[in-house]
Amino acid sequence: MSEDDVGRGAIVIVGGIVAAVLGFLIFVVLPGSLADLLGLLVTVGVVILGTRAAGDLADSVFPDYNAAEVAVEGPITRDGATPGPIPGGSVGTTADDVVEQIERADEDDAAEALLVKLDTPGGEVVPSDDIRRAAADFDGPTVAYATDVCASGGYWIASGCDELWARQASIVGSIGVIGSRVNVSELADELGVSYERFAAGEYKDAGMPLKELSADEREYLQGIIDGFYEDFVERVAEGRGMDPEAIRDTEARIYLGDDAHELGLVDELGDRDDIEEHVADLIDTEVSVREFEPERGLADRLRGGAAAVAYAFGAGVAGTVADDERGFRLRF
Repeated sequence: MSEDDVGRGAIVIVGGIVAAVLGFLIFVVLPGSLADLLGLLVTVGVVILGTRAAGDLADSVFPDYNAAEVAVEGPITRDGATPGPIPGGSVGTTADDVVEQIERADEDDAAEALLVKLDTPGGEVVPSDDIRRAAADFDGPTVAYATDVCASGGYWIASGCDELWARQASIVGSIGVIGSRVNVSELADELGVSYERFAAGEYKDAGMPLKELSADEREYLQGIIDGFYEDFVERVAEGRGMDPEAIRDTEARIYLGDDAHELGLVDELGDRDDIEEHVADLIDTEVSVREFEPERGLADRLRGGAAAVAYAFGAGVAGTVADDERGFRLRF
């Protein structure tokens, strides 16, 4: 056992003992009117929190890792506002959390390299770019690796890393942009619902689902898509060191890992062990990885659960009327 292991263990033990003593004094001994059972339960809670805090302190004083890992899983959104089937859950990746994790890893002197685990079909444009920028700014080797899916916005993120690895059966690609709108104008006519326009600016209500698109509006919206696509191609070509025409030739197709590797969309094929061996070569020492997770307190978790319940209820009503305020949605 190394001196660092002994030091870490000592910090955790001392922290747990201190938390237990404080919890017992504050919640059991001093307020004599409290029930013993309640005091015991609260004390146990304080011990758990104190031990976790001591563990975090031990990790910072005696780090046992030299590489950080962050995960981008599921659809990418700004703030995780899309609730899952269970209240309080989230279907996809909260971009702001991932950016915070990468920045925290960058500030951690122990983290010499960054692994970005990608299992995502893509998502919102700007949040995906925020993660890509954070990865590109990391001071050290950055290796992205695809597990099941690395498509669209996920590939955009990978273009900000030094390398992209994948499994042979990983799904990679979909380098494109999609815009969508719901057209319920005919249904509105059948229901006797009419659309009256009060807007300043010719294209302010372009894409509104209660009316048909004019030729000019269609051209305008397609121009937005085309602009984002050209930016996507240029970013990927620059990050991957590829010819932009080779990116356009994919026509937003998806590929299995083997085919993506042959096309130059992926640097290497391999599993997690292969990747860690490669990172060890990059930093010239044996690799130990720590997964960085969002820093959230109890209040944040409770608040997030309440927000998800409210969103789910509201979405059930509002979602049947319109896709969003403008009726036009842009995503990778």
